[in-house]
Amino acid sequence: MNKRDRVRACYQHSCLLHVSNKVMTNTTLRERFKISEADYPIASRIIRETVQSTLIKLEDPESKSKKHAKYVPFWT
Repeated sequence: MNKRDRVRACYQHSCLLHVSNKVMTNTTLRERFKISEADYPIASRIIRETVQSTLIKLEDPESKSKKHAKYVPFWT
């Protein structure tokens, strides 16, 4: 997958979870992409790129926790 495909997949993952009344986290994205727990920075990078593309946003912008961050589609 190239960067654009990863960003789009991350956005779609957040949309699917949102309509299921769930939220996307680093863990859910790692599970979707089959990324090992030790390689969590890969999922973090994909999430960061998707946030920069304004396709997803933090569920709680006031939260300072990166470890427990939750993300939702931009349109929520």
